[in-house]
Amino acid sequence: MIELLILSIYIFVLAVFVGFELITKVPPLLHTPLMSGTNAISGITLVGSLISAGAGDSWVSAILGTLAVIFATINVVGGFLVTDRMLEMFKKDRKRD
Repeated sequence: MIELLILSIYIFVLAVFVGFELITKVPPLLHTPLMSGTNAISGITLVGSLISAGAGDSWVSAILGTLAVIFATINVVGGFLVTDRMLEMFKKDRKRD
């Protein structure tokens, strides 16, 4: 059990490092569309967190799964709100046409 936890923490730290390095290399012009797409893809995280919360293995996994559901939902909804706001910025004003 401890080895699995250490491996999970190791993978998490590597993912944070790689994600930070990738995001800092993206030009600012492409940052918003990339983040919006990434947030939409994180719907997969929501499915995984629902599975983890409902597995019923232990109370720790249920609590962590519930927290993951909350944060994944915030991430998905925020991503769609950012995308909607970004798309509104590119719409032409109909009064001028």
